[in-house]
Amino acid sequence: MKLVIQRVTEASVSIGGELHSSIGPGLMILVGVAEGDTPDDVKWLAAKAVAMRIFADDAGVMNRSLIDVGGEMLAVSQFTLCASTKKGNRPSYIHAAGHDLAIPLYEMFCSECESLTGREVKKGVFGADMQVALVNDGPVTIVIDSKLRT
Repeated sequence: MKLVIQRVTEASVSIGGELHSSIGPGLMILVGVAEGDTPDDVKWLAAKAVAMRIFADDAGVMNRSLIDVGGEMLAVSQFTLCASTKKGNRPSYIHAAGHDLAIPLYEMFCSECESLTGREVKKGVFGADMQVALVNDGPVTIVIDSKLRT
């Protein structure tokens, strides 16, 4: 399972030209679920994402987490994070999880983050053609892969 975490001043998801969800300062997280991912991957990544110290403290040092600053979170499922680009110029998505695995693990990730932060996690719509807008703050972008945790 992979996450692309972006510290944002604001982010939103629109579908068909209509605003679906939006947040103010916090984290915009793209969530890629691959074949073989498990609830253990979800729990590890959720804990890591909400506790990652990427927000400035009073001295301007990145020393505060999403929990510490009371920030919001927008999580969007993104199967293209599981792309293989080893051959040719057309990415292969054969390692991306199918709906039967991806939807429950994405939903579990959002629920875990809600439990850990005590705040609602805003979401995109799984499988929809979404337009994502954000203002990356810093810019700060972190990529985490649960398969690389050891």
